[in-house]
Amino acid sequence: MKRLKKNIFIGLVLFIVVVLAIVRCASPSVVDHRRSVSSCDSLVVDELGDSLGYSEAIEESELVRGKKWRRGTDGLLPVSSRQIAFYDSSGNAIKNRIYSVYSFRRTFPDLQNVQVVSARKWGVSPVRDRKEAEHRKDELVYIGSNPYYVIDERMNRSIPYLVPRASELLQRISRNFLDSLAIKDVPLHLLIVTSVLRTDEDVQKLRRYNSNASAESCHRYGTTFDIAYNRYVTVQHPDSALRRSVRSDSLKWVLSEVLRDIREEKLCFVKYEVRQGCFHITVR
Repeated sequence: MKRLKKNIFIGLVLFIVVVLAIVRCASPSVVDHRRSVSSCDSLVVDELGDSLGYSEAIEESELVRGKKWRRGTDGLLPVSSRQIAFYDSSGNAIKNRIYSVYSFRRTFPDLQNVQVVSARKWGVSPVRDRKEAEHRKDELVYIGSNPYYVIDERMNRSIPYLVPRASELLQRISRNFLDSLAIKDVPLHLLIVTSVLRTDEDVQKLRRYNSNASAESCHRYGTTFDIAYNRYVTVQHPDSALRRSVRSDSLKWVLSEVLRDIREEKLCFVKYEVRQGCFHITVR
């Protein structure tokens, strides 16, 4: 009897193996893990890439250890688990929700000791004063005029210059922010850049009344900028009717989503500054 049961078990195992082999040969795609995206993932990758301006870096989406990733020019990069759908099955535009991040402090924890390493790597040698800065323009990019963000008119302890790598990062953040507002049906607003390159002279003056200002500030290297999260500039034609108002908190939530995604791509370090009311960002 024991031998009979053993033979029956072995026969069932062999039968299952043969069936699976036949299924695999007939339809290889059923075992391709790269195609195992659940039906709730309504994102069309190429469409998202076109909207955000980096479709050339996206080839495919796949699930790796329960997380969603995309294949970019630097290998696999993480993608937010909340995917974006632009149209429903009837072709109507979908208003995507605002999710924000689960914690500002935990999502953006990059402290000075982390950011300054990247600043030294990618930045220029510190600038002594404003006069010297005028002779360093071959190393720096002027960012004072841009359609995607504005420089804070109250900024008096830094000057609007960044290294090219940081300038490109700021441009991308600002454009992605506008794209996110559009797909979430939120009236357009521009980001406000509150601090950029600081000379040694600026740092000394700032430390007189700001105890949080570091003598080894990342802003000295032209790799770092601050973006306000409690103030924005409304985009509106002067002759058009008044638009509906948007709470600063709502805009902050959208901005946090943008920064989280870019940080997860390992393009920058981000620190959530409570007292200064800004995100402190260094290129990496």
